[in-house]
Amino acid sequence: MANTLNITTPTDLEILITRSFNAPRDLVWEAMSKPELIKQWLFGPPGWTMTVCDDDLRVGGKFKWAWRGPDGMEMAMHGVYREVIPPERIVRTEIFDFGCDAQAGEQLATMVLTEANDNTKLRLTVLYPSKEARDGALASGMEKGVGAGYDRLEEMLVARVS
Repeated sequence: MANTLNITTPTDLEILITRSFNAPRDLVWEAMSKPELIKQWLFGPPGWTMTVCDDDLRVGGKFKWAWRGPDGMEMAMHGVYREVIPPERIVRTEIFDFGCDAQAGEQLATMVLTEANDNTKLRLTVLYPSKEARDGALASGMEKGVGAGYDRLEEMLVARVS
């Protein structure tokens, strides 16, 4: 795909994910904020399914997302929204629940969407409690799952724009 995922580590505690989408920011925001649309693209690597998508997108609101892999492995993520500025910015806590402690603890995720010429750039900064937690996230295969999800999101957005 033309819009490739870029993952960098600007500090010992952060992962920065960037990706552009060929769609207006309002459409990207909608796809990333409505549970019925989130379920259509955010299910990880091939073979995974999203089993829970509870989302109360408001300051103080909580979310819980859960997935199951083809081998029966399960993982979930939950947290609380700290800042919500449609269609531009979301700040939330995130805690992953799955069978290892590599990403133990709460992380802080800040997503910013900017638009130019009906193209939207996503910048997602995830702040981890330690370098070990950040490195555990990188080692977990997150890049493959995030990349697959964003590619599905791009396909969904292109279909909606057409």
